[in-house]
Amino acid sequence: MHSHIHEISDSITSIIEVRHESVVALTEYARIAIAFEVNEVFDVATSLESQFTLTPRQLPVPYVKDYDSIDSPADWSQRFDISKWAFFSAFAEGQRLGGATVAYDTAGLDMLEGRTDVAVLWDIRVAAFTRRRGLGTALFSAAAAWALGNGCRELRVETQNINVAACRFYARQGCVLRTARKAAYPGLADEVQLLWYKNLGCAIAAD
Repeated sequence: MHSHIHEISDSITSIIEVRHESVVALTEYARIAIAFEVNEVFDVATSLESQFTLTPRQLPVPYVKDYDSIDSPADWSQRFDISKWAFFSAFAEGQRLGGATVAYDTAGLDMLEGRTDVAVLWDIRVAAFTRRRGLGTALFSAAAAWALGNGCRELRVETQNINVAACRFYARQGCVLRTARKAAYPGLADEVQLLWYKNLGCAIAAD
């Protein structure tokens, strides 16, 4: 599989390697926890020009959100044909520190709209003790490059207003928020679905 080397300024290591792995690596991939503490959320407002404003609001009682408890990597192959998906993992000094998954040309995946010139960043995760040190950007860059290399003009990402760090991260990568849907998740009335779009002709910012 292909790999990409990235330098990062970090007290743990100075170099990370992003490897394009096969589906058999998903078990190890899933060992990187995706859970995070929710201590603030974005209130979403729409202007007359259909522009979105995200206003942070602190929560009186923080809680932990774990996407894997809802949709674990082990379950993906039961829901979709993942034979055309790409899996990337980030390593430093032999230690697995993060991963990203790109979904492409997949029947039944609504965000793709049946198109083959669009890809979805299905998952991205970084070990908690190495977050905000450039690994996310390295993984995002690898995912975007793979999508572009497979003829995609756009990379789409779904997140929620409760994931403030992710929203800020996607904005730094040049993604544009185009859709916000309230009541998109049954049983999760406080969460707003946010859909971000990255034009793959645009440069990716540094993390």
